[in-house]
Amino acid sequence: MTTHTSPSVAQRAQLSRKDDSARYSDAALTPPVDVIEDSGGITLYADLPGVSRDKLGLHVASDTLTIEAESDLAVPEGLESSHTEVGLARFRRVFTLSKELDTGAISAELKQGVLKLRIPKAEHAQPRRIEVQAA
Repeated sequence: MTTHTSPSVAQRAQLSRKDDSARYSDAALTPPVDVIEDSGGITLYADLPGVSRDKLGLHVASDTLTIEAESDLAVPEGLESSHTEVGLARFRRVFTLSKELDTGAISAELKQGVLKLRIPKAEHAQPRRIEVQAA
């Protein structure tokens, strides 16, 4: 006769915490983003509170833009947090970019926790006026 023993409540709790901590360390917040398009391209604004320039990573590969960042928000020395609404300090967001955008000409600015990316349209996608010759 084979006896099957199930893990104790304490063992299940420990396994659960291990699983949660692995998921927590890989987890990231999705920053809210506003995208504004005009005739020359798009401007993307991402809210990244507490992120400094050295903790921000922007990557473009093919038609994919990836924003990764870590927050530098820390409890001031001598104080202790009694309640934390957001304990995660990592941000990650991935976008698929149109072929009409010129990924080689992206400009980025980080100011007061807001990332501003300007992605111009490629020259072939820019509106242009065609002159008509008189005959």
